[in-house]
Amino acid sequence: MPKSGKKNILFLMFDQLRFDYLSCYGHPHLHTPNLDWLASQGVRFTNCYVQSPICGASRMSFYTGRYVSSHGAAWNGFPLKVGEMTLGDHLRELGGDAYLIGKTHMRVDAKGMARLGLTPDSIIGARVAECGFDIFVRDDGLWGMGPDGAYDEQASAYNQYLRDKGYEGENPWHDFANAGLDAEGNIASGWLYGNSHLPANIAEEDSETPWLTQQAIKFLEEKADKDKPWLCHVSYIKPHWPYIVPAPYHKLYGPESFLAPIRDTAELDAPHPVYAAFAQNAIGKAFRNEEVREKVLGAYMGLIKQIDDQMGVLFDYLKSSGQMENTMIVATSDHGDYLGDHWLGEKDLFHSPSVKVPLIIYDPSATADAGRGSVCDALVEAIDLAPTFTDFMAGAIADEWLEGRSLIPLLSGSPPRDWRDYVISEYDYSMSPMAAKLGIAPKDARLFMVADDRWKLVHCEGGLPPMLFDLKEDPDELNDLGRHPDYQEARKHGYAMLYDWALRCGQRTTLSTNEIVSNRGKSRRKGIVLGLAKESDAEAEILEKYTGKPPARPI
Repeated sequence: MPKSGKKNILFLMFDQLRFDYLSCYGHPHLHTPNLDWLASQGVRFTNCYVQSPICGASRMSFYTGRYVSSHGAAWNGFPLKVGEMTLGDHLRELGGDAYLIGKTHMRVDAKGMARLGLTPDSIIGARVAECGFDIFVRDDGLWGMGPDGAYDEQASAYNQYLRDKGYEGENPWHDFANAGLDAEGNIASGWLYGNSHLPANIAEEDSETPWLTQQAIKFLEEKADKDKPWLCHVSYIKPHWPYIVPAPYHKLYGPESFLAPIRDTAELDAPHPVYAAFAQNAIGKAFRNEEVREKVLGAYMGLIKQIDDQMGVLFDYLKSSGQMENTMIVATSDHGDYLGDHWLGEKDLFHSPSVKVPLIIYDPSATADAGRGSVCDALVEAIDLAPTFTDFMAGAIADEWLEGRSLIPLLSGSPPRDWRDYVISEYDYSMSPMAAKLGIAPKDARLFMVADDRWKLVHCEGGLPPMLFDLKEDPDELNDLGRHPDYQEARKHGYAMLYDWALRCGQRTTLSTNEIVSNRGKSRRKGIVLGLAKESDAEAEILEKYTGKPPARPI
């Protein structure tokens, strides 16, 4: 147990950070000593899968502890329906708080709130509108502006910060933090991959990652002497695109430090229709240009190096303020980034660069001492964090809501014998141009991945064939066996796991398992006495209201 007895949680999330782009995960050229240090103090998980390889859906699974098909917010902009329990709901029941600094990508269920009479300016309404968090600073960090208006219509705390610092214009987020200058002094937008090698036109200390770190430190200063336990979700926007980073980070990495793309021309021979549609989109085509890929990689790695340096600032503050001894620290990502692997850019599909994420957990409790500095290869899901947090705060895990499993036993080096055999991820691509290109109806534009330690199967709705990868013989997932005649048994195995998962009890959320068990048979004690032939068939007290002389009848 932490020395002070108080238990806090610092839940760090980076956006679009690949699991293999940290030195503690094996990158030979991108050195991340601060996150490596965190791994040396805790447990580094090597097989953590997100529940959807896209921002919004993945994050809603992190925040609810539920699979995408359970919470329903299946794509960016799909609202999280009113009534879903979140981290904040679970932790408040344990006497704690849940705060947000940064991004959630959550869209409010405005219709549901109006139906129930919830207003955003009420405490309950504000929490429902903000994914269960109390807001310290919210900024989703995507302040794009186009001919049809703004991508995000909320107010930007970061843009206001830049204006207060003297960065002028309608959208300083773009014009300074996410753009450089060309040779003529014009804006060189970070939206254009060809500009990724340029330094962002902003003082490094004013860029997004240092700004958010300082917000986190302000929060920690405010809460240092408070007795009430808290979870603080510090959610960074980077290394998510636009791929551009301020000096000196823009020039730290060149071709000699880039990993070769994981891809094979055979992947494009008779490809699966869904894979082909994504590989042929504008992003996939752009990353086939080696000059583009190199410029993006230099910026992407620079953004990660900046993140790691800021983790050093944050961890130093925790140490100096004495808060390391009672604060669980979790570092992870909402999904990865293909960066040209498999002829793809972005995320969306289920190859490892997209669906696997780094997960490092430092638990200050003495019970976790045995696991410090260890590596865990167990199959882990993003939804495991919610029950881990409630477990850490010494609360019962609400298994009627939470579909993940607590990682606390794994942190102490004592994995349960009945740990899961497979992991699940889902993707609803109905809003994408690829669904239209394929002619797939919106309700059929869904993909389901199931993977164990040998096989990864992707089921495709809409009458499309599955995809299948042999993770033992083909760890880079270059050979899709989904239509190969020799792998029928492997496909059956994958579908058996998927069927097992589909039969889970995921929607019975109003009563806990303990409540159900404790109420078994109690209706008889409340007068429902079916199955009796005579009085002696039951204990006397069961029938005491139903025997003896009746009351007088009215005359």
